[in-house]
Amino acid sequence: MITKKNTANLFYSFLLVHLLLWTLIPAITNKNLPLDTIEALAWGSNLDWGFNKHPPFSAFAVEVFYSFFGNQDWAYYLLSQIFVLTAFILVFKLARDFFTNIHLAFFSVLLLEGIFFFNFTTPEFNVNVSQMPFWALSIFFTWRCIKYDKLIDYILLGIFIGIGILTKYLFLYLVLGIKLFFIYNFYKKKIKSYNFLISGPVALLIIFPHLIWLVQNDFITLTYGFQRTGGIGDYLDHLLFPSFFILKQFIILTPFLIMVFFLVEKLKFKKIKFNEKMVFLIFTCLFPIFLMILTSIIIGAKLRTMWMTPFYLFLGLLFMEIYKDKINLKNLKKFYICFLFFFLLSPMLYLTVSLYDDTKRTDYEGKEIARLVQNKWDENFRNKIKVVVGDEWYAGNLSYHLSSRPKWIIDLKEKKEDLKSDEGVIYAGNPKVLKRICPGVYGTIRPVGYCMIGIR
Repeated sequence: MITKKNTANLFYSFLLVHLLLWTLIPAITNKNLPLDTIEALAWGSNLDWGFNKHPPFSAFAVEVFYSFFGNQDWAYYLLSQIFVLTAFILVFKLARDFFTNIHLAFFSVLLLEGIFFFNFTTPEFNVNVSQMPFWALSIFFTWRCIKYDKLIDYILLGIFIGIGILTKYLFLYLVLGIKLFFIYNFYKKKIKSYNFLISGPVALLIIFPHLIWLVQNDFITLTYGFQRTGGIGDYLDHLLFPSFFILKQFIILTPFLIMVFFLVEKLKFKKIKFNEKMVFLIFTCLFPIFLMILTSIIIGAKLRTMWMTPFYLFLGLLFMEIYKDKINLKNLKKFYICFLFFFLLSPMLYLTVSLYDDTKRTDYEGKEIARLVQNKWDENFRNKIKVVVGDEWYAGNLSYHLSSRPKWIIDLKEKKEDLKSDEGVIYAGNPKVLKRICPGVYGTIRPVGYCMIGIR
């Protein structure tokens, strides 16, 4: 017989196995960290309140880990799983508050293993993964605010929303859902105080330095985000792009729906009871997804599938709330078999791809290239490498792998005067251009050229 204690133990055992699988497999099979992780590390080497593509939080997170672990690849796979599992724990805690039956809370998390955003893509720590715990914390404390109406919960909500916005601007879609939920409850007179007004100023206080940076840098991150969508589309794009986007979501959610099918006695549409919990989930779970689709419809934008990473965190809880009376807890064998299949299939696929596809970014010989560059430097110069200039991948890899941990800069331009006279600089870029203009020692490690300028 599975008791409450046993179910809790199973939940934490599941978390531990998930952590080990998704930390060890990429650490063992990948030669190099993924692109987005190297990019965040490049930004982290020269921290600022924003970067050319995103707000600063992902860079801050990896830089904290770098200060402890240095260039140990496994640490950043571990970091990613810490973010994922923190979100899982918060989903479980909120579900425990929703349901008297702990099994329903357990299923709310297990179902998420049917969504590849929470397993296959998680070894790559990036802005999407960095959103997860703060997305979950914001939803969790929104519920606490409505349930207990305590000032401390509203303050914490503001803090987590502020940090969430500093992970990625798409976090604002959740903020809009939360804001509308508060307005709805205020209108229904379910909010007894004006405590809910404090969350916004707290969040604004946290993001204020980034807003200053944004103005000073001509809103470069907003421009980048708009360019990633392809800009405003033609008339047909307003129909085609949203349709393709919705179709992709159904494909992504197919394993999740298969797991629900085995869990629920008869999976069919049923009349939804719009109680307080259901209204909460509509505003915090479904409304942000609706806003994404609406964005694509209005501007004809091509939305990236990976942008949906945190949007489905509470989808399992939503389905459990809808079908909680239709689950046969005495006949769960098929569901657990289905869960184990997807739970093991994802790491096996990742392992297979890592071992047999040698064209990936994670097969880049970043450590060996850094060693060759360092040897060439030591033969010619006596000072340390303090700055690398170039794109986030080639120059970023040098910044990560070189023992001196040089600062990464995408382009010196007017920052040349900030360089100290004893700082060694390496430019990584187009070999034809660098070979022609390099005033120092030039070398090539295909397809990149390296120009080294130091003290002889």
